[in-house]
Amino acid sequence: MLGRSLLLDRRAVLAAGVLGALVLLAVAVSLSVGTIPLPLADTLPAVLGDGEPRDVLLVQQLRLPRVAAGLAVGAALGVSGVLLQTLARNRLATPDTIGLNDGATAFAVASVVAVSTTVTPSAFALVGSATAAALALGLAGGAGRQGHRFLVVGLGVGAALGALTQLMLARADIDSANRAFPWTIGSLNSRSGTSVAVLAVGLAVALPVAVVLGRQLRLLRLADAVVIGLGSRVGRVRLAVIATAVVTAGLAVAVAGPLGLVALLAPEIARRAAGPRGVPVVGSALAGALVVLLADLLGRTVAAPLELPAGLVTAVVGGPYLLWLLLTTRTRRIP
Repeated sequence: MLGRSLLLDRRAVLAAGVLGALVLLAVAVSLSVGTIPLPLADTLPAVLGDGEPRDVLLVQQLRLPRVAAGLAVGAALGVSGVLLQTLARNRLATPDTIGLNDGATAFAVASVVAVSTTVTPSAFALVGSATAAALALGLAGGAGRQGHRFLVVGLGVGAALGALTQLMLARADIDSANRAFPWTIGSLNSRSGTSVAVLAVGLAVALPVAVVLGRQLRLLRLADAVVIGLGSRVGRVRLAVIATAVVTAGLAVAVAGPLGLVALLAPEIARRAAGPRGVPVVGSALAGALVVLLADLLGRTVAAPLELPAGLVTAVVGGPYLLWLLLTTRTRRIP
């Protein structure tokens, strides 16, 4: 009977462990810090349903669902970002680039201000993300070599859908526009439990697939002729990478709206921690969860009792980094 072996990069495993510990710390702080502070020693009992009724209500009904949404959304965006960046070999290639956020926002806003329906905006957001990806893929004539054409066409699709969103908001009455506003910037406040559960299931399926695809993407760094000679089906791998990235990003946007630049920041954090040799899928998922949790925590506490949406915080933090990438040509490509 033939044995099987699994090679693990020691630095990547260590980096994932450190990121996982930081995520757990962020979860604990998020559950304890807020308008009504809760001692860390009372947080775990409250999660389990023990302790003062007020503490249990505060943690289980208000903070825990928000933390769960942040974990799932951040992990999904991190996975989507690292797959697209590695495929295109460009750190600027993210779900935002191919118009997923714009598509989800346009459809969610339409469900509030333009279409009379009982379907929730989160369901419309998921349809919008898939529609944007399908348009970009169809107009590009496929994934193209290393996905470059797909990503460039996605910019145009995203711009068109973004303009459609602004047009709908401009023509809507003030009450409808206010109801649609959270879907234009991204927030973890009052997220649907059903949509979070769907995202968690999708992520549980997509994450192992992404890890396998990450190993294939290491081969795609070579010339296509070499990769084909090694037995890899280049076209299928690229389409599978794009499909996985679309599903994870689409489900994430359907839960929280467009949390911009998370998919840009998370892979970079994981890549710097794990080193350049592999594709840090698990590290990117953990880094994405950490970024979203910290952004939501800052949004809840910095200007309390006023709450800043997590999408606004990620934009403020990620904007300068994006400018640095644009101005630093040496670091824009992924080896």
